[in-house]
Amino acid sequence: MKCKSNDQTTLVEMDPGSSKIFDVSYYTLVAKRRGLFQSDAALLDDSETKAYVKNHATPKGKASFLKDFGVSMVKMGRIGVLTGNAGEIRKVCSKIN
Repeated sequence: MKCKSNDQTTLVEMDPGSSKIFDVSYYTLVAKRRGLFQSDAALLDDSETKAYVKNHATPKGKASFLKDFGVSMVKMGRIGVLTGNAGEIRKVCSKIN
C-alpha cells in the first residue's frame, strides 16, 4: 500500500518494528502471513519450510536460527564472487548499469 506504481524512491521496512535489530521477528510476521514478499508467503505453502518458520517464530527458535544463520553465512562465503569484466556492482539494484 505504501509503494505506488513506478515508485522507485519509497522505502519500506522488510521487518517492520525491528528492522534495525537482528532477531527472529521476521519469522513471527511470516507465520502470521504478514510477510512483505510473495516469497515470504510461499514459505508457508510447503510443510517443511512452514515448520521451520513456525519453529523460529517461537522464543526457543532463536538459538536454532542463530546457528542456521552462521552456517548459511559460511556457505555464502564460499560462493565465487564475479570480478573484473565477469561481474558488476549495480548502482541501482533494480537496474543494469
